[in-house]
Amino acid sequence: MRLVIIDKKIGEWAAAHVVEKILNFNPTKEHPFVLGLPTGSTPLSMYKKLIEFNKDGIVSFENVITFNMDEYVGLGKDDKQSYYTFMHENFFNHIDIKKENINILNGLAADYKAEAERYEEKIKAVGGIDLFIGGIGPDGHIAFNEPGSSLSSRTRDKELTMDTIIANSRFFGGDINKVPKLALTVGVGTLLDSKEILILVNGHHKARALKKGIEEGVNHMWTISALQLHPKAIIVSDEEATIELKVGTYRYFKDIEKYELDLDKKIKALYKK
Repeated sequence: MRLVIIDKKIGEWAAAHVVEKILNFNPTKEHPFVLGLPTGSTPLSMYKKLIEFNKDGIVSFENVITFNMDEYVGLGKDDKQSYYTFMHENFFNHIDIKKENINILNGLAADYKAEAERYEEKIKAVGGIDLFIGGIGPDGHIAFNEPGSSLSSRTRDKELTMDTIIANSRFFGGDINKVPKLALTVGVGTLLDSKEILILVNGHHKARALKKGIEEGVNHMWTISALQLHPKAIIVSDEEATIELKVGTYRYFKDIEKYELDLDKKIKALYKK
């Protein structure tokens, strides 16, 4: 596992990494790049930078297929708090992606199990996910794989913990009663099947989760720790999220990733391609 520690620009670093992967892949209609995407406040700066790269002609999403991590049960496409709306307002409406290449779980599906199975089959049909991007909660959950989730779990419906409901109430006017209690989410096993995983971690409130994921063993109570099982997992973190890491751990990753820390150089290289 890699840990890239930068200051405040984890979203910009992630965007540059995504563009680099797409350009190196050189996707075509017959051989598209498949990208897994998150929602929430953490990836907003990544989406903003990806839009900028697209408008500058650095990258095209015409031959990119996307799969979102999750969706609230009970919220439809027209609901302003749905992840469908979030993704279109903050990303899809501003880039050259084809509508038919956007995949988001249906929160209004009559049969949750059938919808989850359909999603898994669609991922398999396009050859799997090349790069899955995500964030974590303070309890280390990835997507809506709350503590205690099976590390071999697949896409399914999942009850949200009260901690997650409280955290997400900020998107519902601070009213926890308006936050859906159930969601459809890709599983930990679904994530681990991806060819590469990139997780964004920010803020001191996620420091304990980062420590659990980096310095301790694999544990279903901290689903971030499942990244240790993946051959190509990257965590990009700001400084605040590292406050509980051992000094030796911090220095080790700062040293081995030192050539990845010059974000300006990384971005300039993309404009030269």
